[in-house]
Amino acid sequence: MGMKKWLLSGASLLLVGSLAACSSGQTAAPETGSGTEGQKTKLVYWTIDRHDSDFIEAKIKEYQELNKDVEIEMKVMADNYSQSVDIAFASNQAPDILRVDPGNVPTWVKRGYLESFDDYISPEMKERFANVLIEEKNMVDGKIYTLPNIGQFWRLIYNVDLFEKAGIDSPPTTVAEMVEDAKKITEAGKDIGAYGFAGNFKSASGFERIAYPITTLSKNVGNEGYDFQKGQFDFGMYKEVAEALHQIKEDGSMLPGSESLDIDPLRAQFAQGKIGMYFNHSVEPTVYKTQFPTDIRWAAAMPPTIDGQANGADQVISGSYLALSKNSENKEAAWKFIEWMYSDEVQVAYQEGGYGLSVIPSVAATAKAPDIAGIENFLPTANDGIYPATPLIITEGRVEGMKKVDIFNRFIFAGGDLDKDIADLNARYNAALEKAKAAGDTSIEAKPDFSAADLQGSLAEKK
Repeated sequence: MGMKKWLLSGASLLLVGSLAACSSGQTAAPETGSGTEGQKTKLVYWTIDRHDSDFIEAKIKEYQELNKDVEIEMKVMADNYSQSVDIAFASNQAPDILRVDPGNVPTWVKRGYLESFDDYISPEMKERFANVLIEEKNMVDGKIYTLPNIGQFWRLIYNVDLFEKAGIDSPPTTVAEMVEDAKKITEAGKDIGAYGFAGNFKSASGFERIAYPITTLSKNVGNEGYDFQKGQFDFGMYKEVAEALHQIKEDGSMLPGSESLDIDPLRAQFAQGKIGMYFNHSVEPTVYKTQFPTDIRWAAAMPPTIDGQANGADQVISGSYLALSKNSENKEAAWKFIEWMYSDEVQVAYQEGGYGLSVIPSVAATAKAPDIAGIENFLPTANDGIYPATPLIITEGRVEGMKKVDIFNRFIFAGGDLDKDIADLNARYNAALEKAKAAGDTSIEAKPDFSAADLQGSLAEKK
C-alpha cells in the first residue's frame, strides 16, 4: 500500500461518497504496533499547499520506510479548503492530520475540530518552540493546537540597475528618502518607461504589504492597525506611510495602474526593469528563479523607517502548520508523524530545499540558506520579530461600512481628509472588536507593558 496524492476541489466533497475513503472512522487498522502482522494504521493528511507537495511526498515515503506499520494518504486540496474541512467534520469524515492557517485556529478549536498537543508534546519539543508560540495563532486559552514552521520576512525589493541609473548609491533608510528616490528613478527612467515605485493595490493586502514592514520596524506600538498597549485599533500608526504613498502618486512616481495591479503582473513589470521599488516577503527569490526569470540586477533591504531608527521590529508573519484532528481514531500514530515532520532534520531539509525560511530557532541556527539567488537578503536579522496575534481577522468580518484597505487606497490615489478617515476607521473597528469579545471569539486584551523593541533578536542574535 503506497502513499497516494490526490487533488480535490471543494465542490467535489459535496458528492455522495466522495469522502468515504477519508474517514478516520473507516480505518479498520489498529493503533501503530498493536495489531496483527500485515495490518497498517492508515492516516489521512490534508493540505492546501502545492508548492512543497513533492518534498512532503518524499518525506511521507521516508517515514513509511521507517514505520512500516503506518500508511499515510496525503490529499492536496484545491479551493474552498475551509468549507471542505467543515463538511468533513460535519459528516464524520475528517482527516487525521490537517494543514491549518493561523486565522482558522480559534474558529476550528471552538468548533471542536482540533486536538490539543498538550497531552502529546514532550517538554523538550515544547522548549524548542517556546519563543515562537503565539496565543490565537498556535494556542487557544494557553493550550497548543499547532506549531509554526516558516515565516514571511518582509523587505524592500529594489532594482539595482535603476538605482544606479538615477545616481542613488543605496536603498532608502527613511520614508522621506523613499519618496525622493522614487522621484529620481522615475525621472532617470523616462527613456525606458520605468517608474520609481509600485504596489499591488488591487489585493486586499496591497497597502499593508507596505505599511506592515515600515510601521512595525519604525514604531513601538503594534501591527495590523492594532495597538497592543491600549488593546484598541489605532490606524494612526499608518498615517506617515499613507501620506508618503499619496505623495509618490502625486509626484507621478507610481507605476500607472497600480491601483488595479495584482502581485504577479507587478512582478512581471519588475522583472522587465520597469519598477524601481516595491515591498514583499521572502518568497520573491523563488519567484524570480522559477516564475519570472530576469536579467536585471535586483536586491532586497530592510524596510525604511519613519525617522531612520529601528524603534520596533520588522514583523515576521508566522503562524501555524500542522494540526491533529479531534476526530482521529489514531491520535498517537498521527502525533508521531506530526512530531517527526516538525523535527530539526525535516525542517532543516525544508529550508535548504527552498520551500521557506524557518522561524524555529533551532532550525534557523543550523540550516543553510537555500541555493536561490537573492535569498541571503531575507534571512532573519536582529531587527526581525514575531508579534502577538491581533484580533483583526475575527474583527474585520463584523466591521460595518468600508474596510480599511478601501479607505487607505482611496486616500493614496484620490487624497482627502486622512485624519477624519482614520478616526472613522478606529471607531468602526473598535466597535467590531467589542462585538467579537462579547461573542467570545477573541480573548486578546491590552498589554500595557508590550514593547515591539523587545521582539528584536528573538530570531537571530543581536549583532
